[in-house]
Order: sequence, then structure tokens, then C-alpha cells
Amino acid sequence: MNKTYQFKPLNVGRWLIWSLFALVLALVPMLFTSGLSITILSQMGIAIIACLSYNMLLGQGGMLSFGHAVYTGLGSFLAMHALNTISAGSLPIPVSAVPLAGGVAGMAFAALFGYVTTRKAGTTFAMITLGIGELIFAMSLMIPEFFGGEGGVSGNRVAGKAFMGITYGPPIQVYYLIAVYTFLAVAAMFAFTRTPLGRMLNAVRDNPERVEFVGYNTHRIRYTAFIIAGFFAGISGGLGALNFEIVTAEVVGAARSGAYLLFTFLGGATFFFGPIIGAVLMVLAFVLLSEFTKAWLLYLGLIFLFMVMYAPGGVASMIMMNLRLAMFGHLRRLWVSYLALAVTGLVTLLGGAVMIEMVYHLQLNSSLGSELKFMGVTLDSKGLNSWFGAGFVMLTGLGLFEVCRRQFVQEWGQIQENIEKEIKRRAML
Repeated sequence: MNKTYQFKPLNVGRWLIWSLFALVLALVPMLFTSGLSITILSQMGIAIIACLSYNMLLGQGGMLSFGHAVYTGLGSFLAMHALNTISAGSLPIPVSAVPLAGGVAGMAFAALFGYVTTRKAGTTFAMITLGIGELIFAMSLMIPEFFGGEGGVSGNRVAGKAFMGITYGPPIQVYYLIAVYTFLAVAAMFAFTRTPLGRMLNAVRDNPERVEFVGYNTHRIRYTAFIIAGFFAGISGGLGALNFEIVTAEVVGAARSGAYLLFTFLGGATFFFGPIIGAVLMVLAFVLLSEFTKAWLLYLGLIFLFMVMYAPGGVASMIMMNLRLAMFGHLRRLWVSYLALAVTGLVTLLGGAVMIEMVYHLQLNSSLGSELKFMGVTLDSKGLNSWFGAGFVMLTGLGLFEVCRRQFVQEWGQIQENIEKEIKRRAML
């Protein structure tokens, strides 16, 4: 019996990307050493797992969920209770395994609620998840024995015996625990996309009728993916419980679910690395932008509106499209257009931001007087000159932006036609 042995070389590019990802996770705390930086980096790792688990539903399965925070939040609560049990000496597991308890909890609740929600798809699925999310949030205020009431449930992650000097007291130790879980979870979720189940989930998203025609049960596929997404969401919640040492009802609220949806979309739900970008942007918005201005939610909504109108594929889509241009040598033709769009867009944003800040000052800080400082410039929120100047800058920037955008669209169309011709020419060789 003849046997054929085939040598399959390593995918060098993939190994390089994953090695670089691990290296970034390991070295970035050495570049940003302040306590705030470590906290932000820890939150980014937690958000990456949460957004990727949500994208298993939205991007890979086409399931628009408005209640994903149910599984991250319940995972947080169960992880916190597990941590308190460890502190009491009743549960003989290490603190580093607490996120797994959150993962098991998220998976269990996903199995419970998912059997109902995944029986339907589309708008019905979205409405059911919204209803379950509101139900759990209401229960969080009705069952203080489990959810802790308005004060939530707190704990102490410095529990049990130290292992090799690791107590998880210092934030840097918690960060590296989160980094390990982040790398393993991201790798596992990427591996899931390469499995037959992951491929069938994409097929259910694109054409469920065809999938049923060839003999697969679409409900079973969606349900299984829902449970797996719940497991990783629970791990994210467990890491959050360890990081903050307190869990409140907010973690299962609609605002948290909306944040996962918003930033997964902004990052790019159609690409695997898109939710990673979205998770980083989410933490930066919640931690830094919220400190910069009280109107940060309004700015966030405007950015979302802009992305829906001009870049519905998210940041990841823009990156991949420009990589395609670079591969065919056309990227340098657009740098002037990109520069013009950036400058006119910033001018428009500056004028609009001045008007927004003056409105917020009049509504929230009117007792401090009519003057305010924005980006080093003193403005009079009740003065006609400030309003006229801000409006003039915004409208001028908006008009120039539209002119530059139309020119860019023409250049983009011509370049795409050239790329398609080049692809056909290469195919004929």
C-alpha cells in the first residue's frame, strides 16, 4: 500500500503576526509604566475578549444581539462570588482560575437563554435579546442576595497562598494575567473561525435556506455558536471582576451591550481583527475622552454616524482596502486626497466642537459665567462673535470636505477600475 507523504511548510506570516501580538502584550507595560496606563491596558485586554466574543454572533453569525452584556455581567457576578468563596477557604482553586468560573457561568446562561433566542433570526432575535437584557437588569435590582443591590458585590483578589511571589495585589500582576487570558482567548476564537462549525456559521449568516437544504440544522449551529460566545464573554467578565474587585448592576445593563455593538461595528465586524481595534477605541473613549469633555457621548454618536455614512465596514475595512491599493502600487496616488480630507474634516470637527462645548457650558456651567476655555482659546458662550466664528468654521470646513470627498470618490473609482484590469491581465498570463 503506497503512502504519499506531503510536507506542508509553516505559514510564516501567521506565525509572525501571532508572535508580534504576544510580544506587544508582554512589552507594552514596559513602555507605559504609570498606574493609569496599566489600568487602561488591563481594560483593553478585557474589552478585546468581550468584543471578539460578541463578533462571533454579529460578524460571523449575523446575529444582532442587544443583550451581550448579560453574559459578561453574569460571568462577572459568578466570578466575584467564586473569589469570595476562595477568600473564605471554601473553594480550593487558585485566583488565576476565577475567570474560568466566569466563563463557565457565561456558557451556562448562554445555554439557558440561547435555546430560546437562537430559534429565531434577524429582527426577532434582536428583540428577544433586548428583552432578556432588560429582564436580567431588572432582576439585578430585585435580588440583592446575588447581585448585591445598588452597591454591588465586592471582593479581594489577594486571596489564598502566593505562588512564586504572585499575589495579584499589584496591578501589573493582574495585567499579565489578563494578557495571558487575552492571548489564549483570541487564539481560540481565531481557531474557531477555521473549524467546520465556524464555516457553517458563516454560511448560516449568508444563506440559511441553502444550509437547511443541504441538511444542516441552522438553529443548532446558531445555538452552539451562542454558547461558545457566552463562554468567552464570561471569561471577559471574570477578568473584569478581578481587575476592579467590585461588580455592580451596570455590567448587565443595556448601555454595556450597546457599547459592545457600537465599537465592534466601528472596529469592523467583517474582519477578525476589527473588534480588537474597536475594543481599544472603546476603552480610550470611556477612560480618556470622557475625562476630556462632558459631551463625549455626543461626539461618539457623531463619529458613529460618520462611519455609517462614509465607512460602513469600520476601521478594519479601511485598513484592508488601503493595503489592497498598496499591493498594486496605487496608494501613493491618494496621499494628497487623504491629506485634504483629514484637514477639512478636522476643521469641520473643530467648528462643531466649539459650538457643542458652548451649548454644554450654557446648560451645565452657566453659574461659572459665560466664558470658557477650549483648546487654549477663550470663548464667550453668550457672545455673537464666538457663535458666528464657530458656525463659519464648521460650514466652511464641511463645504471643503464635500468638495474633497467628491474628488476622492472619482479618483478611488478610477484606481479600482485599474486594479480590476490588472487582476484580469494577471489571470490571463
